[in-house]
Amino acid sequence: MKILCIGDVVSRVGRDMLFKYVDDLRYRENICFVIANGENAAHGNGLTRSTYDELIRSGVDLITLGNHAWGSLNELRSIINHGGNVIRPLNFCGSVPGQGYTVMTAKNGAKIAVINLIGQTFLNYSHNSPFEAAENALRQIRETTDFIFVDFHAEATSEKQAMGFFLDGRVSAVFGTHTHVQTADDMILPNGTGYISDLGMTGPQISVLGMDKDIILKKFLTALPQKFRPASGAGQFCGCIFDIDENTGLCADTKRLFIREPR
Repeated sequence: MKILCIGDVVSRVGRDMLFKYVDDLRYRENICFVIANGENAAHGNGLTRSTYDELIRSGVDLITLGNHAWGSLNELRSIINHGGNVIRPLNFCGSVPGQGYTVMTAKNGAKIAVINLIGQTFLNYSHNSPFEAAENALRQIRETTDFIFVDFHAEATSEKQAMGFFLDGRVSAVFGTHTHVQTADDMILPNGTGYISDLGMTGPQISVLGMDKDIILKKFLTALPQKFRPASGAGQFCGCIFDIDENTGLCADTKRLFIREPR
């Protein structure tokens, strides 16, 4: 059973890349379920009703979020509380809308659980422990399915790797999001969990993390605040396919994806 996980979708360019490649990958790779991080889908910050609709129409089954989840708070409330296919980090503090994990049915009938977590290291928010949150969620999810995927939205590679080993053998795959730069470390951990530190970004190639490079350069050179704007131009599609053994729920193979359009 193959599950496609897509890295942070940024702006119109990223959404267009989904329409160009998701259906084709579903067919060619026999994909059963598609997960995408959509926290930057709406003009680089947040998820609106219209961008949510686009992601679903493009073939995405479940949308995860991160620290930019509330960039379009009013619109997101109606989506996250009623859609069932959008989740936000489980370990957010306080009374925030939405849920941190869900169980959905893949096209082959399998029950797929997805947990969304956010890291604590180098992020300017006070979040609860992602390790404790994952442990508590697993106690409940294990009663429903062995096919469990974790989007760990975190800054530090060390924290992501630690989470991978913490969950090794207990979930199908752990994939990192947030840094927008794909890592070349996709692997199967010693006890059978698929892993990659960061899926990368699906969005504009010539950019700084999806944003207009000239604006970012100005910020670094002047140290003055700037209003970020998504870049335009040729796109890229980043993600990873995890091939899961249907008998064990563990990972049999990984296939990292990095598709660049001609510039």
